[in-house]
Amino acid sequence: MAIRWIMVGMFILVVAVPASAQLDKIFKGLGIGQQESVLSDSKIVSGLKEALQIGTDNAVSLTGKLDGYFLNQVIKILMPEKLKTFEKGLRAVGYGPQVDEFVLSMNRAAEKAAPLAKDIFWGAIKEMTFDDARKILAGGDTAATEYFKGKTTNRLITLFKPIVSKSMNEVGVTRQYKELVGRYESIPFVKKESFDLDQYVVTKALDGLFHMVGEEEKKIRKNPAARTTDLLKEVFGK
Repeated sequence: MAIRWIMVGMFILVVAVPASAQLDKIFKGLGIGQQESVLSDSKIVSGLKEALQIGTDNAVSLTGKLDGYFLNQVIKILMPEKLKTFEKGLRAVGYGPQVDEFVLSMNRAAEKAAPLAKDIFWGAIKEMTFDDARKILAGGDTAATEYFKGKTTNRLITLFKPIVSKSMNEVGVTRQYKELVGRYESIPFVKKESFDLDQYVVTKALDGLFHMVGEEEKKIRKNPAARTTDLLKEVFGK
């Protein structure tokens, strides 16, 4: 008997309430759909774009300054692993200061190139779709950064390589590298190494830049104090 009255009640509810509200009331009564987002697609996209703009702007500012790479031990560009023997050989014969200057110069080149990534970053932000934004918002701590990396890496490599090459020439990296290689190869019985220095610096510069973008994204996701606008508070607060 009780079940019959429940069914009658639900029938009356369905008849009396417009279709769009019927399921809402029934589902809510059953505890279904209560976690549904109330944010519109446009607001979600706007929030993600704003977060990426703030995150990439901060990352570029942090890396594209004096010592932005060199004094950050997480992203500092070190002597390539392939040239570790080369480095040890030079240090062993008294060229330690020149090696240190060479490492500094690689970081200076990355610091000079980093600010020029901003236009590529912001161009990719404009391409974000509703589906992209929803997946990113529901994703892991660096979901936006991974999306961003997939969208911009090839363009950034194309942009960075000539800039890094030019910057390295300006700060003397290429000249120093050739001098160091020449000195190393003059040591008897050493193995000669070929290495694409430009590509190495570009790769490490982008790795460092994306690392910093990821750190900024984590802050926005996890730390309410990092949500510096009302839109970010609303979107990421959900």
